[in-house]
Amino acid sequence: MHFQEVSVLLHEQIAHLCESFKLGSTAAHWPLLAEQCIEQEKSYGEFLLSLQETEQQHRDERTRDMYSRMAGFLVNKTLSGFDFKFATGVPKQQIQELSALTFIERNENVVLLGPSGVGKTHLAIGLGLKAVQAKKKRVLSRPLISCCNYQQQTGKISSNNTYLAQ
Repeated sequence: MHFQEVSVLLHEQIAHLCESFKLGSTAAHWPLLAEQCIEQEKSYGEFLLSLQETEQQHRDERTRDMYSRMAGFLVNKTLSGFDFKFATGVPKQQIQELSALTFIERNENVVLLGPSGVGKTHLAIGLGLKAVQAKKKRVLSRPLISCCNYQQQTGKISSNNTYLAQ
């Protein structure tokens, strides 16, 4: 067998095993990473680590994309893009505390209340995107009317809601 035939066979075997183990990113990136590691005289362990890091980064990216699609954000609004000078009644310190996402760990809800045009949707999407970036699964935006209808129908008012009002 020639070197080229061995190389093609090796690529096919690696591609097959990567597909079997669902390592899509590894299949796509291993030849380039192998060349880089050879050029930089890295060990086999360092090569393996770079493969695993690349695979993990791509999986994290796909997870965040999926969570973002599931959340159904219509626009991309970040907390850093919120104008606290315009919306003077919005408590900046409280928003910064919420951005730590500890309310998710405590299984609490956040309800944003206020008149039209003060940035409730912007803040809700910003918090949701922050949660998606942190790979938090449960990001839900539900209009208050739906919550009130549910509570009226069931007679239940959740005791673990965090209310943020102007």
